[in-house]
Amino acid sequence: MKNGKTIILGIETSCDETAAAVTADGREVLSNIIASQIDVHAVFGGVVPEIAARHHLTAIGGIVDEALRKAGVSTKEVDAIAVTKGPGLVGAVLIGLAAAKAMAYAMGLPLVGVHHIKGHICAALLEHPELEPPFLALVVSGGHTSLIEVSGLGGADGDMKVLGRTRDDAAGEAYDKVARVLGLGYPGGPLVDKLAKEGDPNAVRFKRTMLEDGSLDFSFSGLKTAVINYTHTLKQAGTPFRSADVAASFQQAVIDVLAEKTRQSLVLTGYTRLVLAGGVASNSALRQRLREMSEGMGVKLFIPSPVFCTDNAAMIACAGYYEYMAGRRDALDLDACATLPLV
Repeated sequence: MKNGKTIILGIETSCDETAAAVTADGREVLSNIIASQIDVHAVFGGVVPEIAARHHLTAIGGIVDEALRKAGVSTKEVDAIAVTKGPGLVGAVLIGLAAAKAMAYAMGLPLVGVHHIKGHICAALLEHPELEPPFLALVVSGGHTSLIEVSGLGGADGDMKVLGRTRDDAAGEAYDKVARVLGLGYPGGPLVDKLAKEGDPNAVRFKRTMLEDGSLDFSFSGLKTAVINYTHTLKQAGTPFRSADVAASFQQAVIDVLAEKTRQSLVLTGYTRLVLAGGVASNSALRQRLREMSEGMGVKLFIPSPVFCTDNAAMIACAGYYEYMAGRRDALDLDACATLPLV
């Protein structure tokens, strides 16, 4: 403890950010250090798992030291270590997990494995002290698009219920692939969002896949393919097109689906609090659309700042705090799981 507060060291390495953070009583961020590998992977147009793991290995020690130093916290003041256990790139997750287990063993500290998506949900708690369950969460990231009913944070059975999930490509994956087709580079999400501001969202009518079975699941593979086919057909015919219009039309189709599924979920659950989280939660058009929708429905919308939307360790420390306070502990044989289910 420090100043009577519970101190959690968080570690996150699920993809291409090596991150460590220190929180006090879950929601007070004392430090949040992130080492990005964007420049390393940009040349490949996406994350290369083996390269990501190697960079985590060389960076993790220094990042953890910097997080503790900036927080003004000694290892003796840390109450527990929270670490991402999955889902994610298994080699990348293993690096953070190994570091956390080594520190927990050496310092005699409790270890708490955290689900990456729960971390994203808890990111909203870091800046909104008034936010408490129950609420609905829309998590939109590179590998996940999910609607989650949150009734608790302690990790007990029933605390979280998945109402809708990705059936194929997540929204973030679709953004990256469309960006590649348009020659924008990596990461695709911010680049497509920026270009879309210059285009006409009604220029191309891409299909909105709502799924005829009435479920709240998501499917963006067909939309991605439609954009690829549209651009390839015009290129082969020598017909010019505006990339900005394609970007804007694609983005509008994604947002229409996300907003409508979220609206349906709010009506179904009756919740009046909505959390938008995950890397794609930084998308300006999506944020604006959900603000307008929430205001019209009388729903309070909570969105983390962009630094807490991307993968970070403060969100892992926050989620770990609630599970630690609920009595959850993991043994040193805790393993990484690339496809770890939330419930």
